Formats: sequence, C-alpha cells, structure tokens
Amino acid sequence: MSATEVLSALDRIHGTVSVIGSMNADYTVTAQRLPGPGETITGGPLQLLPGGKSGNQAAAAARIGATVQMFGAVGSDSNADFLLGALGEAGVNTTHVRRVPGASGTTVITVDTTGENTIVYSPGSNAQVTVDYVESVREALVRSSVLGLCLESPIETVTAAARICHEAGVKVLLNDSPFTPSLPAELVEASDILLVNEHEMVQLLGIDEPENDDWDGFDWGHALEAMHGFGFEQAIVTLGGDGSVVLDSTSATPIQRIAPVRVNAVDTTGCGDSFMGTVLAGLASGMALSEAAELASYVSAYAATGYGAQASYGNAAQIREAYIGR
Repeated sequence: MSATEVLSALDRIHGTVSVIGSMNADYTVTAQRLPGPGETITGGPLQLLPGGKSGNQAAAAARIGATVQMFGAVGSDSNADFLLGALGEAGVNTTHVRRVPGASGTTVITVDTTGENTIVYSPGSNAQVTVDYVESVREALVRSSVLGLCLESPIETVTAAARICHEAGVKVLLNDSPFTPSLPAELVEASDILLVNEHEMVQLLGIDEPENDDWDGFDWGHALEAMHGFGFEQAIVTLGGDGSVVLDSTSATPIQRIAPVRVNAVDTTGCGDSFMGTVLAGLASGMALSEAAELASYVSAYAATGYGAQASYGNAAQIREAYIGR
C-alpha cells in the first residue's frame, strides 16, 4: 500500500489505552562514534529529555490520537515534574502516577552520527511500582481496551497487571524489553500479543538465527509454530531497518511481512517504543494486528528523524505531512 493509504488509518485512531511501567529522565549526548571499552571520547552538549520505555509508548499512542492513561511511579526529585509535564504535554493522563521518595528513573544515552545508541538504565522510582500499587489502581487500569507492558518494572508487578487486565477482557500487549528469556508462565498466559525484535525472538524460542542475517530466507513458518508452542498466537517481530513480521495464528494470512519505511535517521532512541505505542493505539481502535504494525512502521520511522525519544514523536498531522509525495 502507498503511504497515503497506510496513513489514512490515523483518521481512525480513537481507542483507549492503559500503559503501566517506566518513566525515565534521559541524559543524552551525541558523539561522532560510540566509545569502545575503557575509552573516553568527546561528545556534544548534554541534553535532558523525557523517556522511559513505558512513558515513551504512552506518549506515542497519545500523540497520534489515542486516549491514554499512564500508571507507574516518579520520585521526589525535579525530574518527576519534568517527566509528568512532558507526558501531559503529549496528551497522556497521569492522574494515577504515584510519587515516591528518592530519585526518578534515569538513563544515560550516547548517540553516534548514524543514529545508533548505547543506553544504561537506572530504575530509581520504577522499582517501586509494586503489586499493591497495581491492585490500588485496578478499577482505572481496566477502563481501557488495551494494556501495554514492558519489563522496566518488577516482573511480579508486570504479571499482576497482565492478569488483572486479561481477566477483565482487556487485550494485553507485552514488549519483552529489556529482554528476558525466562518469562513467567502466568505472564505468558495473561498476555495476548508479544512484541520482540528478531534476536530476542530466537533466544526466547530456542531457534537458530539465519546465516548471514538473511531474514528474508528465514523459516518464518517454523517461527510461527514455535511461537504458538511458547504460548502466543499473535506476535510482532521487528527487524530494525528491515521492517517487521506479523505472526498471527488467528489470521487467514498467518505470516505477514511489513516493509520498512526508509528515512534519514539521526537518532533511533525510542523508535521501538514509538512502534509499540502505535500498535497499542491501533489495536485499541479496532485495527487488525498487521494494519497496526504497518502504520507503526511509518510512525516509528518518523521518530528516527528527530533527537530523543518522546521529543522526536510526531502527531498525526506532522507524520502525514512528512510522507506527502511518497
């Protein structure tokens, strides 16, 4: 489909999304290249930008028109107001975010001239998003039609949120990132859709990567069977600059390759979260998984053309304008 056809889906974004998890202050510096072990290099000015995988996902979904509730914890430092302010500016409802003593979550990010990055994560207040907190916001959490989860919060908290929403009929999308190969059985059972990249997929399923990184020639049928055996009937596998693959045992077309969208990338920080947020918004608005993934390719590619995570996310009008004539 053309960009115009794919992006017409932005007109249908209207659904409700809950996201529970991390909010981080991203301390970001750009450099000609990433440093090697033990090496010191000179970078540009240090920037403080809003981030955190869950906060990013919530912001991305809200920017393109979804109604989004954020759940989690910020600290008692100045970064707390900064993070909540940025989410509010993106259109995210932060009423249920808890404030706790101590530092908010932070990341230290280095970005090179090709847009690649390295990230070090310090959980801070994100580690205090407890099961008791999830229980306390249960009523608000299940008001949405889709829940977004990642693993920057304690795993027992993530599992509890998935269980509560699954039992209430809320669709649960799990992003296994930061990656763990040992997902609790209860979390798998309570999650409807999995989002991973290609390297995470093979580790999770215990299958081999293709020779020479040839994902075009990869046996996606085998991956579909392995994913079903692991416990997911639906999954999206992202391939970086090569697009993504939708594995959907419930569809008449169970394997669907989503083409990449080429842009001049300057910073890939938060692009995966933008992809996830768009899928959340699409699913909440009644789109099929493959349609949501196709839209997410455009939205996340747009994010790569700006610096930072949430700072690079566009609204529907900006994204549509960027692809006019393609």
